[in-house]
Amino acid sequence: MKPVVRSPLRDQIRQVVLDGLIDGRWGPGDRVVERQLATELGVSQAPVREALRELEALRLIESAPNRGARVRKLTETDLREVYQVRAGLEETAVRLRRPPVAALRAHVAGLHAAAAADSLTDQVRHGVAFHREIVKAPGNDVLLAVWESLGVEVWTHLSIRLFRARAVENTAGHEALVAAFERDDPHVGALLREHVLDYSSTARR
Repeated sequence: MKPVVRSPLRDQIRQVVLDGLIDGRWGPGDRVVERQLATELGVSQAPVREALRELEALRLIESAPNRGARVRKLTETDLREVYQVRAGLEETAVRLRRPPVAALRAHVAGLHAAAAADSLTDQVRHGVAFHREIVKAPGNDVLLAVWESLGVEVWTHLSIRLFRARAVENTAGHEALVAAFERDDPHVGALLREHVLDYSSTARR
């Protein structure tokens, strides 16, 4: 039997905070009190501090001496910049290697099911997984790590909640990409870039 692999405590705490940002427990400008969160989770303050530092690197949390950590007041510029970088990374991935179409089709089916069930969470999950398949395809660990570091899933949720960006239920757009990959369209990279930017009405110039 394979040993059980447990994620580091800071990763679990980071996910708790991310979930709180997504479901609205903490809004822009709200304090995330390190000691309170540690008590609530039954842990020391050290892993909480580490988790908050990682979220600060994602530009979701900001901290200042004697003021503690607060949720950043995200702007449309923040959103646009994240999507622009993400679009460039995914376009680069396509230039390096095309993704497996079967895996993309599986996530499109998941998007259909999520839309039918009116599940925003599953729509986002399958939409992000679809694009992760594209970035994974070249086998370039650096490219994947940079893409993952953007916090794509949480930014997708936040863009929908804070800026009323279009929910990722646009299965037709994903299907069009799958069709482009199937016919080996030479312009699929540009199509993908426009698709990513189109996730938010604020992302397109």
